[in-house]
Amino acid sequence: MFTGIIEEIGQVRAIRRAAQSAILQISAQKILEDAKLGDSIAVNGVCLTLTAKTANSFTADVMHETMNRSTLGKLHIGSAVNLERAMPANGRFGGHIVAGHIDGTGVIRSIQQDDNAIWYRIGAPPAILRYIIEKGSIAIDGISLTVARLDAEDFSVSVIPHTAANTNLNQRKVGDAVNLENDCIGKYVERLLHPYDAAAQQDFNNKNGLTMEFLTRAGF
Repeated sequence: MFTGIIEEIGQVRAIRRAAQSAILQISAQKILEDAKLGDSIAVNGVCLTLTAKTANSFTADVMHETMNRSTLGKLHIGSAVNLERAMPANGRFGGHIVAGHIDGTGVIRSIQQDDNAIWYRIGAPPAILRYIIEKGSIAIDGISLTVARLDAEDFSVSVIPHTAANTNLNQRKVGDAVNLENDCIGKYVERLLHPYDAAAQQDFNNKNGLTMEFLTRAGF
């Protein structure tokens, strides 16, 4: 588990691509201080397993499913990536619960300076927007952020200077794709409310919410 508090910005040093997967080598310093083989490291919000390390870099495999769900397939040599170690049991919980399991990607639609803050407006598909609430949490490229505004086709976050300076957000531009992970609470609640009846579950999915018909078929 992660918290969405980025520890450092790494840089892609090498990429070995296969037909539908890849092996990444990423330069780092801080996160390698106590890293061991098999440890989990979030790279732009994607939980990857450390498979090899040197004094200033580590290697991780990226499987087909991860390539499909995230932006890792778009990385190139020199790309800046957000890095975070898994949270220790005795660590401080600075952000929110981040699993490192990307729900999908969004696209930056606008970037606007607002005094000392920067507003990022992110376009996202309905499957992701349905779990977003205003003032709720969202992980963007692994960064724990608060949703400041929510619209029909996008949402916005207001980023403080410290976050912009210590993540790769300050290198993002309009049109860039970003990894998105919803707060897990809403997804669990929805799953627990789902009936075991396949037809009723399909009704729920199609209507994107609770209805009297859905509740009746579910036995309420």
